[in-house]
Amino acid sequence: MTDTSEQRPSGITYAGYLALDDLLSAQHPLSDQHDEMLFVIIHQAKELWLKQILHEVAQAQAQIRAGDLVPAYKGLARVSRIQAVMTMSWDILATMTPADYLRFRGVLGSSSGFQSDQFRRVEYMLGLKDARFLRFHEDRPAAHAALKAALEAPSLYDDALAQLAAAGLPVPVSVLNRDVSQPYEASEGVEAAWLEVYRDTARWWPLYQLAEKLVDLDDALLTWRHKHVVTVERIIGRRRGTGGTEGVAYLTETLQRRCFPELWSLRTRL
Repeated sequence: MTDTSEQRPSGITYAGYLALDDLLSAQHPLSDQHDEMLFVIIHQAKELWLKQILHEVAQAQAQIRAGDLVPAYKGLARVSRIQAVMTMSWDILATMTPADYLRFRGVLGSSSGFQSDQFRRVEYMLGLKDARFLRFHEDRPAAHAALKAALEAPSLYDDALAQLAAAGLPVPVSVLNRDVSQPYEASEGVEAAWLEVYRDTARWWPLYQLAEKLVDLDDALLTWRHKHVVTVERIIGRRRGTGGTEGVAYLTETLQRRCFPELWSLRTRL
């Protein structure tokens, strides 16, 4: 009988497996300024982590839709850890001074992190739906199609609320049957249903743990946004962003957003 533990694929190297030649040749600074390489790598790394977040959230949604809440915890916990790493990356970018950035800012043209389709997909999957962002990706058909599909699909929160209802908790029918492509609006009925879970955690333990995993994601997203605001203000002050946004003013407004609003508001009523 062959010992499969001794069998190894031949011809596979570390560099080949990770496609390092492709990965490490994907940095193309447009100026001769030293700090532009950092700027490129920080944002490319962010996009790689966003790809992993999308991968994890998609699996968690499939598990939750199937009623397998406990297995979904692992992926959701992993996402919150990834979010923490992404937040820490702002500290690295903050080693770049305003003078450093201004030496190459002009070569960025109208490009902006505001245009990240993967970040918008993450927002859509978490429930922050806003169809206005679709127009920024019409020049990339595959990205546009993926973003549109995420807009029109139930969010992670929609799936969680469906499980809340399936367990017999009083989620309003109007919420369960809403147009999922539209922004979610907080519901007193949904808050009341979650309150039952939080007031009897032993009875509703799987749903309670799911809710707390969702709060972890929202908390981490807010922390990331806050650090983004601080870093941008530190480097460019109150200037307009390269993509034409209001810069710090726009980013500050995003701090008011909650993916899972009732999981925050119910705490006042416990």
